Amino acid sequence: MNAEEIIITDNEFLRQFETTIKEQLATIEYSQQERKIFLTKVFMPESLKEQGYMEVFIEAVLEEIKDRNTRVMPTSPDVAKFMRKNRRKYKDLLPVGINI
Repeated sequence: MNAEEIIITDNEFLRQFETTIKEQLATIEYSQQERKIFLTKVFMPESLKEQGYMEVFIEAVLEEIKDRNTRVMPTSPDVAKFMRKNRRKYKDLLPVGINI
């Protein structure tokens, strides 16, 4: 499974991006201020993490945000780690002056 195959839902009421993988819910909580979105907490069942879905899910969420022309503040350690690992691909999503 890759990021294009994951369907991301923006649950604005709960302020989280959601997807269902193998009938299990994974979420990334966020808060939004002006033209920045703070990705604050990632929840994914351990069985899905073990199968390597964490990075695929984070990538799918970042692609969703990229389409909105919004900047990302990765306050979640999981998201920050992913963005550091894929710095070239996602550096344009970071606000000006922010390095990870």
